[in-house]
Amino acid sequence: MKRTKIIIMGAAGRDFHNFNVCFKSNEACEVVAFTATQIPNIGHRLYPAELAGSLYPDGIPIHPEEDLIGLIKKHNVDEVIFSYSDISHNYVMHKASQVMAAGANFTVMGTRRTMIKSNVPVVAVCAVRTGCGKSAVSRKVCKILKDIGKRVVVVRHPMPYGDLARQKLQRFATYEDLVKNNCTIEEMEEYFPHIDRGTVVYAGVDYKTILREAEKEADMIVWDGGNNDMPFLLPDILITLVDPHRAGDELTYYPGETNLLMADVIMVSKEDTATKVNIESVKGHAKWENPDAIIIDAALPVSIEEPEIIRKKNVLAIEDGPTLTHGGMGYGAATIAAEKYGAHLVDPRQFAVGSIIETFEKFPNIGNLLPAMGYGPQQIKELEETINRTDCDAVIIGTPVDLRKVIKINKPSVRAVYDIEEIGRPNLSDVLEKFSG
Repeated sequence: MKRTKIIIMGAAGRDFHNFNVCFKSNEACEVVAFTATQIPNIGHRLYPAELAGSLYPDGIPIHPEEDLIGLIKKHNVDEVIFSYSDISHNYVMHKASQVMAAGANFTVMGTRRTMIKSNVPVVAVCAVRTGCGKSAVSRKVCKILKDIGKRVVVVRHPMPYGDLARQKLQRFATYEDLVKNNCTIEEMEEYFPHIDRGTVVYAGVDYKTILREAEKEADMIVWDGGNNDMPFLLPDILITLVDPHRAGDELTYYPGETNLLMADVIMVSKEDTATKVNIESVKGHAKWENPDAIIIDAALPVSIEEPEIIRKKNVLAIEDGPTLTHGGMGYGAATIAAEKYGAHLVDPRQFAVGSIIETFEKFPNIGNLLPAMGYGPQQIKELEETINRTDCDAVIIGTPVDLRKVIKINKPSVRAVYDIEEIGRPNLSDVLEKFSG
């Protein structure tokens, strides 16, 4: 029997999951390659044989996405599976056009084939774009469920950028677990706030195995989504965040619109800093696309320790990396704190080194903010050097993890943090207490 030849386009996350649940044991298909984009240094790797299964004794090569068309022609590929997130509909169709012109089918996979059923209830937190405030909502959901007596475990969207075989299943309960697993800054940003609040986090590559382990210590599981990807687990309730600072994106980004359409609850975040026009715009789109969803209004206020350190000073604002890069946001918690206390933002671009320079070149709209890029030891070192070279009075850390635990900063620094605050009723407690019984 001739096997259908497939390439999976990805960014070290959804691509591996789609392979694991749909193709790993599928004798009718042959995955000849993955391609990789968005994240530095994840191409030119191998999806290892111990994860790929018996049909792939030599593993599966991972190529940069720039090689895609050549790979289609070289292997006479039949089908390309698009498997990464936070991409405009326009971009997805450009990729489809290129693939189809090269002779292959272009496919995006639906939820029925890719969601895993849990043996315990699942609350999923997703969004229509990166940087809507998912992390704060996931933390709030965990607190509410714990307060009503539930044992809660978080299963986090994957970020396997290192040794894939070692990252098959990861459990994080302490800060030492982050160090032991050589976590990148992006991983620390997502895991540390849960660990800091006493919540165990599971992540990795093989989500069937991960889910079964998480179920052993949980009454309820919270799926903490990444980018604007769909849940890997079949949710009993899906909470989708929309961002009034990017009104319209909820209709024009993949697969964020899917999350909007599937949502049981739509939370409008950042209402404290958004315009009334934009708030009403995203609410209107939500009601039009998903009239049965519950809508929750929410603010995302920023607080800061020791504001006198930055008041009217020249400061370096460090923001969450993905939010500024493929998330396309022009500000974050550090920027808001700087504005609140009359601080002047220093432009870090002239002080950047190594791959940080490349990040600014690739994403010129970042402007005078510093994205907390740290996808490996070398890039973390370059981030530290960039910070310490920057001529400023103080540093504002707007990332979910305290960077001072990761790198040495040679000037005064403060953290800008945010937590979700619902406005009026219904709120998350109303929804979750009714759901959890």
